[in-house]
Amino acid sequence: MVDMKKEQERDELHRAIWAIADALRGSVDGWDFKAYVLGMMFYRYISENLTNYINEGEWEAGNDGFDYTQLSDEDAEQARKDMINTKGFFMVPSELFCNVRARAGKDENLNMTLEAAFRHIEESAKGSPSEDNFAGLFDDLDVNSNKLGATVAKRNANLVKLMNGIADMKLGDYKDNSIDAFGDAYEYLMGMYASNAGKSGGEFFTPQEVSELLTRMAVAGKTEVNKVYDPACGSGSLLLKAAKILGKDNVRQGFFGQEINLTTYNLCRINMFLHDIDYDKFDIAHEDTLVNPQHWDDEPFEVIVSNPPYSIKWEGDGNPVLINDPRFSPAGVLAPKSKADLAFIMHSLAWLATNGTAAIVCFPGIMYRGGAEKKIRQYLIDNNFIDCIIQLPSNLFYGTSIATCIIVLKKSKADNRTLFIDASAECIKVTNNNKLTEENIRRIVDEFVSRADVDHFARCVPYEEIAQNEYNLSVSTYVQPEDTREVIDIVKLNAEIEQIVAREQVLRDEIAKIIGEIEG
Repeated sequence: MVDMKKEQERDELHRAIWAIADALRGSVDGWDFKAYVLGMMFYRYISENLTNYINEGEWEAGNDGFDYTQLSDEDAEQARKDMINTKGFFMVPSELFCNVRARAGKDENLNMTLEAAFRHIEESAKGSPSEDNFAGLFDDLDVNSNKLGATVAKRNANLVKLMNGIADMKLGDYKDNSIDAFGDAYEYLMGMYASNAGKSGGEFFTPQEVSELLTRMAVAGKTEVNKVYDPACGSGSLLLKAAKILGKDNVRQGFFGQEINLTTYNLCRINMFLHDIDYDKFDIAHEDTLVNPQHWDDEPFEVIVSNPPYSIKWEGDGNPVLINDPRFSPAGVLAPKSKADLAFIMHSLAWLATNGTAAIVCFPGIMYRGGAEKKIRQYLIDNNFIDCIIQLPSNLFYGTSIATCIIVLKKSKADNRTLFIDASAECIKVTNNNKLTEENIRRIVDEFVSRADVDHFARCVPYEEIAQNEYNLSVSTYVQPEDTREVIDIVKLNAEIEQIVAREQVLRDEIAKIIGEIEG
């Protein structure tokens, strides 16, 4: 059943975002607009998060009329140390979102006011354990950018519109919200601009339903895990899906990820905060995972979920160090320089816990191509690391019509069979894209758990058969599609053709007769 309150809150929120888009239309390009809205939402969020935390503490201590937003900056300073320990940052009352917004219309130096507020938030975390999680967080919310307006006056006018729009969002008390309002707004904005994602400098947006499927498989049979990891985490949607499905407190040591694109890395950290993941429960790094991984000391991970970029170039055997890298060396060969896909698979396997599961979206070519890729597949199958391969429908992702696959890795399988699932028809068509429904996801996950053979849908294949097939892992090799062609009854068809020909002759005779009468 659809929760009406939830849908109503969500609709209101989406309308509010559209209203801001309308107010700023023409002055801020879509992709930049997203960064401004999210950055300003984040500013509002941490302002209110800090205020609520301090206020509740005072009210519990019996100080009923206390309101942190009304305190002087001098009096507030005494809370700084405690807040940096618990929240990871500190803000003085004059720089809180609500107070800056109240003065914004009359503040000729609004851009400078905001720039100082953002800088002070980052500086407050310096030298503390939360420093890495706050450093550079506001870099993409450039209040002095020409993208926001050609003159300071125009920029400030747009900043006022932006702040008013964000302030008008009904985000209420977070605990009472039936939707995760900040997180939902984030996802809505990403979806709004996902169609430009290909042009945005490498951000690939994983649709919610694909995230749901991947994560449900990766956590199947578990109610809690040590930690969750994504080696190409983008804006963090897969990590947060695990928080949603398991409950963030059931991910004991938190959420880990690495992202190569700086803007996306900043968005990912903002996204963690917006989903109320505390600074000490996430560790997102900014580097190239394949050649400079940042979490050596944190692995192994019980859950790994990822949608790495398809067939990107990497150093491969052009870098003599990589063949001795303990992540890649066991296969005896590196993924080709022009196709890093299997390097991400090997990296994930290396960092997977003995009792863990990794679910990774893949480009289909890695399942059947020869050369180095075949050797890596052979290593994975001979050592019984591949638990399941799923063929997904085409057109699931924005910007590409490719029918992708999912590869599921495990280090402790019960037997040496591999499950192949043909889910290419598990979808509904929505405009130009295909979409997985709740029912499609459930069917795939149930099959993944049961591992039962189902005609034209799924088959558990013994090791020997895969070896005989030259380690080809394409689902179509093992699961026969249903023949949906119509069976033609030739005798019946010939009789129908005879009737049509006879009828045609009758019509011709009648036409000739009419023409004869006209001419006569």
